[in-house]
Amino acid sequence: MTILERVDLSAIDAVLSEASADGWLLYDFKGVNPIARRIVGYGGMGTRRMFVWLPRDGAPVGIVHRIEQQGFEGFPGKLRVYASWKELHNLLGEVVHRKRVAMEVSPDDAVPYLDRVPAGTVQLVERLGGTVVPSSPLVSRFAARWSPLELEDHRKAAEALAGIARHAIARAVREAGAVRETEVQRRVLAAMDAEALVTPDAPIVAFAANAANPHYEPHEGSDAVLQPNDVVLVDLWAGTSRETVFADQTWMGVAGGTVADDVADVWDAVRGAREAVVEHLTRSASAGERVTGADLDDAARGLLVQRGFGEAFVHRTGHSIDLDLHGSGPNLDNFETNDTRQLLPGVGFSVEPGVYLEGRFGVRSEINVVLHEDGPEVTPSHRQEDLILPT
Repeated sequence: MTILERVDLSAIDAVLSEASADGWLLYDFKGVNPIARRIVGYGGMGTRRMFVWLPRDGAPVGIVHRIEQQGFEGFPGKLRVYASWKELHNLLGEVVHRKRVAMEVSPDDAVPYLDRVPAGTVQLVERLGGTVVPSSPLVSRFAARWSPLELEDHRKAAEALAGIARHAIARAVREAGAVRETEVQRRVLAAMDAEALVTPDAPIVAFAANAANPHYEPHEGSDAVLQPNDVVLVDLWAGTSRETVFADQTWMGVAGGTVADDVADVWDAVRGAREAVVEHLTRSASAGERVTGADLDDAARGLLVQRGFGEAFVHRTGHSIDLDLHGSGPNLDNFETNDTRQLLPGVGFSVEPGVYLEGRFGVRSEINVVLHEDGPEVTPSHRQEDLILPT
């Protein structure tokens, strides 16, 4: 990716107006702000402080250390070089003085995925005469949106993961009494490799009561053996490369010919909560209504509360997905945080309501959504409707 490729500079004025800012100041040091690195698209080591100013009027300004200019070849604006801290402060002051400066901050750390700039850097900008405001509309518009190629990569990964999960669970539930969680985990990883998918982490495979821990990790020797009538949860994520948008899914099965009433009741509620989110998005798009991540969390959580499972839904409904699996765009959250950012066309996220009954079992269903102008696209193309049983 070339420098500032993700930013349509002709469109930035309108988004800066929404942020009540005179410009967007992107800051990074040793990868502390992945949003800045993604937007600017610079290479190099990044061992010195970097600032890029994207103003309403005029050309972009880059402030980089003398020894790290190579990563900014082709910069479409003015590149200002410093060596000493005094030079840095002088150059930065020229940019921010008497300006409203959008940066990756979140008052009271309300949305941690936005709160990327260290407090000391904010203090420096303010001492130099700038007024710092959150860059949230800019992040959603430019950092969190998927490119057409990223969308295509995601679709390929999503369809492959769905097939891998269905096959792994269908095989496991036929092997009750013999198969262990780590064995299913190895099978999933091998299937990903065969599909040329990459992932930095092993999938979650959880049987019975272990599935009541949303972030359970099986380990050799202490992992569970699948027993008849146990639930099986497989949560897996991967992409066609490390530099594109991943898919992230959770699938469920039961190691028995019939499903216990309590498991069936929970599955029906979780699936209903998942579909409530999709229906809300579809209605909102049709009516041209503004919708936020908090709205969608309320939709899913409200259904689970009605069904009597509200206390057992212990995490947000979904997370942003961009070039990070847990991205910087709007999350489906009015529980862990109050994420009132608008969901814009081009952003993607997971939808993963769950019910976790400690000591008994847990159920989660996870799909992904990317928003288009005419409404949501759900991946995979065929989402799970029924629990996978032995055949």
